[in-house]
Amino acid sequence: MDHYTLNKDYEYCRNIIKQHSKSFYYAFKELPVDDANAVYAVYAFCRMADDIVDESESAAMSISGLNQLKKDLSDFANGYEINHPMWRALRDVHSRYTLDLEMFNWQISGQEHDIMFKQPETLEDLKWYSTQVAGSVGRMLLPILSDNNSEQLKRDAEQLGVAMQITNILRDIGEDYSYHRRIYIPVEIMEKYGCIKAIEERQSEPAFIEMWEYLAGYAEGIYDNFYSSINLYKKEGQLPLLLSAMVYRAILDEVRANNYNCLTDRNKVSTARKLMIRHQAMNYLTGL
Repeated sequence: MDHYTLNKDYEYCRNIIKQHSKSFYYAFKELPVDDANAVYAVYAFCRMADDIVDESESAAMSISGLNQLKKDLSDFANGYEINHPMWRALRDVHSRYTLDLEMFNWQISGQEHDIMFKQPETLEDLKWYSTQVAGSVGRMLLPILSDNNSEQLKRDAEQLGVAMQITNILRDIGEDYSYHRRIYIPVEIMEKYGCIKAIEERQSEPAFIEMWEYLAGYAEGIYDNFYSSINLYKKEGQLPLLLSAMVYRAILDEVRANNYNCLTDRNKVSTARKLMIRHQAMNYLTGL
């Protein structure tokens, strides 16, 4: 592939992450160009899988789209070339980093869950779903960001994705219900805190807040554990990774600052706050 075409393919992937995840882009643009482009290509695949489900007009169209994506992934794994900018960029990434393609299948399996959505019954159900749609992303990115291929680091990368997915869920409770009629909070947890109707009735009452804090605390425990292993990643990847984790964690504080209104508001981390977090991340790494 000529250099010009490959650059255009990476530009296509970069524009996708810039449009759909400003927090990720803010963090990973700090990487060296080749590593950053690799992250953008992986993100573009995940975005494609997500859009197939969220933007299709029917479940049948979503299923058809994911089946085609699975076929394309199988063809890609078998060395066939697919004439699409994301796949061309991903081929270059795979040749340089040797991606774990099974994690791409995990991502598709997680998206299949959303087609025929059923509210998770237990925390374990939620954790497995989060592992498929987000823990898989941590594992996809690991060969790009670390030369350490230990099982422990795989587990840590996977768990960071889980924490980020739970953060997304806690941020988007109202939006997920309003637009998709989906409730990702497990039934057993809603029953435990006595707020089984809180989301449907848009009530951020004390019981709802306690329930929200229970899951937020679970995610924050994972973030804390991840910080302690940041030195196992490549030096140039440590700041972007720490930034992404700290910015995502800050979403939880934004919800708290907004009186837990995640039922009608979408809470975001401001640019000024991101700059403060960047300074904190740099100080943390200086102290290692």
